[in-house]
Amino acid sequence: MTTYAAPPSMQESLLDVAGKKIFVAETGDGPPVLLLHGGGPGASGVSNYARNIGALAKEYRVIVPDLLGYGRSTKGVDGADPFGHLADGVRGLMDQLGLQRAHLVGNSYGGAAALRLALDAPDRVDRMVLMGPGGIGTTRALPTPGLNSLLNYYSGDGPSRLKLEKFIRNYLVFNAADVPDSVIDARYEASIDPEVVAAPPLRRPSGPNALRTLWKMDFTRDRRLDRLPVPTLVLWGAADKVNRPAGGRMLADRMPDCDLYEVANTGHWVQFERAELFNRLCADFLAGRR
Repeated sequence: MTTYAAPPSMQESLLDVAGKKIFVAETGDGPPVLLLHGGGPGASGVSNYARNIGALAKEYRVIVPDLLGYGRSTKGVDGADPFGHLADGVRGLMDQLGLQRAHLVGNSYGGAAALRLALDAPDRVDRMVLMGPGGIGTTRALPTPGLNSLLNYYSGDGPSRLKLEKFIRNYLVFNAADVPDSVIDARYEASIDPEVVAAPPLRRPSGPNALRTLWKMDFTRDRRLDRLPVPTLVLWGAADKVNRPAGGRMLADRMPDCDLYEVANTGHWVQFERAELFNRLCADFLAGRR
């Protein structure tokens, strides 16, 4: 199996963004690229992109935050508009870093945050790479088994290492053997942070406004998608069991400047499972070498 170098030494900061703390690590020089991680239990920025940071830092200023609700950032996400809440946090982070524009790379929940930010403020986004983003056709079919597993992590008998291992090995990746036990151990420890358990950042909408929230979280119902000018590359694992690969075609059909690459024998975690391919495609696309 291919081995990957650890991420290079990174400068770490804890920044105040509209009264909330956002942890960010960065390294490299060049055009700024924000890497936005997924929303699975115990996720964080640097761990999500451990196989990609070093390669991208050769050409870019790589900025890796912990999204609100995760890692070392302030816990809690607005359940009435989670994608908007995360997108506002990323935009506020850009303001604090003095970035008028940046490239955005987003995986799953982070992909949804990137897309929402691009829709709300397209002038702030240069180019965008989305890997199996959330919110694509989510109100048009029942949730996938993988998404149900993710959303049920904190319910029932509560979080456990076994429950997390089943989610990662059965649903997150195509080849379960590719995920070291150490990755599962680290994510489990992060997932049982008392602040996270008290306010899980990714949960099933409920209450009288649940339907309105679900519709707000389905980008295919947003007419702004048809005129979004941001050049976008969508990468989707053909064997994704969390977000349906058909979502990639939905985006390519709707967005005026969208390339689609479906990756064979790959699950929801393209940047981890197919790191060399991802690093090459991502670096080339962001540089305009498409």
